[in-house]
Amino acid sequence: MALQLLALRILLVLVPLLAAQGQEEPHPSVQGMPRKPEICQRPRWDSRLQLAPDQSNYKINKEVMLSCPEGLQPPFTHVKCSREVQSNSNGKPVYREVWLGKDSSGQWNRTQNRVQCMEVLHVDPGTLEVSSTSIKVNWSCRVPEACSHMRAMCRLAGPSSPPCEAEEVAGEEVLHGQEGAFSCSALQPFTEYSVTISLPPSTSLFTWLVRTTETVPDKPEQLWLDPSTGNLTWEPLPSCKGEIIGYQLNITARSAQDRGLLELERLRLSSSVTAHPLPAHGPGSSYVVTVRGLTAAGPGAAALWQLQTNRSDAPQPPAMSCRSARDISSSRGTAVLPLHPIARHHELPAKHQLLVAALHNGTTVEGVCSAEPQPSDASQQPGAYVAAVLNLSSPMDFVLGDGTQGHGYHNAALRPGCNYTALLRLVRRSQQVPRGVLLCGDAARAFSGREWETFGPGVGAGAGVDRHLPPFLLQQAEKFTCICYSFSVVAEQSPHPWLWTVIGVFVLLGILLVFAGIKWLVLSRKREFLPGKAKEDS
Repeated sequence: MALQLLALRILLVLVPLLAAQGQEEPHPSVQGMPRKPEICQRPRWDSRLQLAPDQSNYKINKEVMLSCPEGLQPPFTHVKCSREVQSNSNGKPVYREVWLGKDSSGQWNRTQNRVQCMEVLHVDPGTLEVSSTSIKVNWSCRVPEACSHMRAMCRLAGPSSPPCEAEEVAGEEVLHGQEGAFSCSALQPFTEYSVTISLPPSTSLFTWLVRTTETVPDKPEQLWLDPSTGNLTWEPLPSCKGEIIGYQLNITARSAQDRGLLELERLRLSSSVTAHPLPAHGPGSSYVVTVRGLTAAGPGAAALWQLQTNRSDAPQPPAMSCRSARDISSSRGTAVLPLHPIARHHELPAKHQLLVAALHNGTTVEGVCSAEPQPSDASQQPGAYVAAVLNLSSPMDFVLGDGTQGHGYHNAALRPGCNYTALLRLVRRSQQVPRGVLLCGDAARAFSGREWETFGPGVGAGAGVDRHLPPFLLQQAEKFTCICYSFSVVAEQSPHPWLWTVIGVFVLLGILLVFAGIKWLVLSRKREFLPGKAKEDS
């Protein structure tokens, strides 16, 4: 009986222990023991990564395929979950999940904490080079295994239409290596192109829409004089090589009434203006006009237009005939110019500049009249310098070359042996708004210089005129009016060398004659003395 009770107590102690041992996880070294299926949770990696199969949990050692959106590449094409011992607790192993990735050689390596989609191809935006006719892209491959057989090409981003037709870029280039540059040339300026780098058959790695830069425009093709308005008119230029931001006009006018008078106008007009009036002159005047289109790259080629306002009773337009100077002194280096004010009677007295140039080949009166003269350094003899700045309101005689100087001018002495051209110049500068651009209150007014000029009734009441206008709305004008004087400072003539020779010969002959006369006198006295002495001796 006692033995039975003892056996019962031992069983009561062993049963709970055996039950607890059966609930513990068997040690991996124990073979043949049944194990429950083990799983891993879906990793929290880059949201762009695509896992196949797409599940919340994965079995250990089950291969999972990775992929990324077009243009990106995962660091591994296949991954799988595994378990490794992290630590021991009370002599028992503690496991954790790890993910392994298969590389190109088929080896399984432990992944980083966060797996991300990577750019197969990298293009640094700071290295992109764009000109009016070419595009250059510098690239580097970050996944060498995926970059073989890359192709690059340029294509028009959209269809072209007249008058700005562009030819399609043909062909493509195969890229080699892990880095390099791809260029497209012979492109159309100010045109949008699509630059694409891809992998066959249709995987796009890089796409960039870019517009080539602007260049100067072509010259206007058609210019004509509108007989109804008297305006010079031209066809507007299309924005094929750049956005047309304005037009540049140069007008040269000569008058038959004053052959020494020259008027030059330089105008900057807005792109909406395609006509401009010519300056008023009498019969027999001649005009030479050049018109250029303007883009952000600068002015384009000039279209030339000429006109002679002849009538049957009007003389032919004369060539430039400058006025003359008087009292020219080569010893003092001065000349007197009879000056008359250029400003009209209704204008206030204005500052006139007196420009002086020693003309040489290639220098023209037109160039001196519209040029920016150099600071007056007479010792360097610049092409054109300011000799004086005059508040001229009435005729006066001006002594050129008297040596006076001031801020920005020097009336330097003239050099003998030089041909001079002097220009009395009046410069007028203004800005104005094209007619009809602004309307306000009861009148539409255009700003010209410092005055607001009313030129017609307006519409709508209470509207104001904005005096702070963008530059492209303003017309800028420069008008150069010049009266030219032409003269020569003749060098003083020195005696010719042969004259001194003749004078020397005559002086030498005179000395010889004097010497001969003295000798004759001496011999004559000697002859008279000898006979007298002979008589005395006898």
